[in-house]
Amino acid sequence: MPLGEALRLAWRAIATQRLRSSLTMLGIVVGIASVILLTSIGEGTRRYILAEFTQFGTNLLSITPGRVVTTGQPGALAGTIRKLTLDDADAVRRIPGVLEVVPLAFGTAEVEHRNRSRSVFVFGVNEAVPEVWKFRIGQGRFLPPGDPRRPAPLLVLGPTLKRELFGADNPLGRHVRAGGRRFKVIGVMAPKGQFLGMDIDDAAYIPVAAAQELFNRDGLVEIDVLFAPRLEDTVVERIRQLMIRRHGGEEDFTITTQSEALDVLDRVLGIVSLAVGGIGGISLVVGAIGILTMMWISVHERRAEIGVSKALGATPGQILGLYLVEAALLATGGGAVGVAAGVALGALLEALLPGLQLETPPRFVLAALLVSFVVGLASGAAPAARAARLDPLEALRAE
Repeated sequence: MPLGEALRLAWRAIATQRLRSSLTMLGIVVGIASVILLTSIGEGTRRYILAEFTQFGTNLLSITPGRVVTTGQPGALAGTIRKLTLDDADAVRRIPGVLEVVPLAFGTAEVEHRNRSRSVFVFGVNEAVPEVWKFRIGQGRFLPPGDPRRPAPLLVLGPTLKRELFGADNPLGRHVRAGGRRFKVIGVMAPKGQFLGMDIDDAAYIPVAAAQELFNRDGLVEIDVLFAPRLEDTVVERIRQLMIRRHGGEEDFTITTQSEALDVLDRVLGIVSLAVGGIGGISLVVGAIGILTMMWISVHERRAEIGVSKALGATPGQILGLYLVEAALLATGGGAVGVAAGVALGALLEALLPGLQLETPPRFVLAALLVSFVVGLASGAAPAARAARLDPLEALRAE
């Protein structure tokens, strides 16, 4: 029997029992729609976070105090054996393959100008921030090169902070107070946007030594390192060996590269994907049972039709193929409706929650339709085999 003829007969059988067919497809629709929606949320989240991290470049790593062995965060939460220092940053800068280094100390402080004030993050850094963090200068200049141990009273404003304190006025050469200390504004950063929900533009930048004095710190929060492309493993190992020597043979620090952070993200999303697959799998099992039940009933109700077909020369293989095509068409149709429902629900969520990003790669759609097709074949195999084995005389006599 030609495939086109089999599809026509299968569609006619499905259309004859519209309500039963629709209810049978419901489990497939729910399973595929839930998988499409949740995987689209996961993929959108992955791409969003990837874009957030890579906006600072891809060949960047950070050194933080404290050794993370199992769980927890480096720094204050994990405890430290020895603080990171400006001498550590200078030593790391001299490692072959390291292009630039940013020693970092930060905290929150009130930044004031006349009768306006704003509580923001104040980052203590050096002149390498534009190169390492991929920031641009909007007005003036960034912190000048010099001895990082000298707490020069210079400050660079983020564009949001500049707008809040100075409005449309030019802030260059003016003075502000940060944490009660007087600083001269020498530049304004170009807009950078947000990083994981935090407004990077609502911040101020001062020399790292000035930040250590301002926040009463004698160590660094972290050291950010820009390294030459394709030298990640080499540079990481060189930094590790250097820092171990400088810290008395103890690895009391943590080195985190962007690739490692993204690997952690992929593992987390992988677990979420497994959970999503489990949710969708339950619905698909329900749908498969529904198709099996419907096809079994259909074979029973159409015994006379099967008997006549066999009496007129239809082979068991043709009967088997016809019922398999019917089951596969039923499941694949449910899968297509499920894909459409998942995409529509995703569009609705994006409209209701503008901050939510969804992404539905074509491979997800193809995989969903393929799974639906396979589920249809698997659930229709037993009823189709029963139909193929029916004896035409017994089928007609029973009828």
